[in-house]
Amino acid sequence: MFAVPENTVALAAAPTLKTPARIAREFALDRDRWKRHLRYDPVERFFTLLERTDDHEVWLMSWLPGQSTDLHDHGSATGAFTIVSGVLTELVMRANTTLELQAGQSRVFAPHYVHQVSNNGADPAVSIHVYRTTREMRTYP
Repeated sequence: MFAVPENTVALAAAPTLKTPARIAREFALDRDRWKRHLRYDPVERFFTLLERTDDHEVWLMSWLPGQSTDLHDHGSATGAFTIVSGVLTELVMRANTTLELQAGQSRVFAPHYVHQVSNNGADPAVSIHVYRTTREMRTYP
């Protein structure tokens, strides 16, 4: 049997860094954290900053049918996004792939990940996006 001396002090484990996907999922599941910020803009996709820490930014986005981003990347940022409701379509340039993303699904991206996200469906969509480092958006023609 293993015995621990009485004068032994247990140190707290080093805090673990949550991944962007985990942060996005936690926010998506906790609607009380963001529902009062949710808006739908008939002219352009709505987005608002929910949280900024030294480690990450969390953004809430809503998408009416037909709304989309330009083809873009986020510079040196890594991150993830989770679909809260609705369906979003993601065009991933490097893989030349189009993905249909349903509520509950998440996507993770690395620096210089070029993509386009759009709501091609008939219903509004909501998503949570997390960026490590400051969010930067560079568009492509």
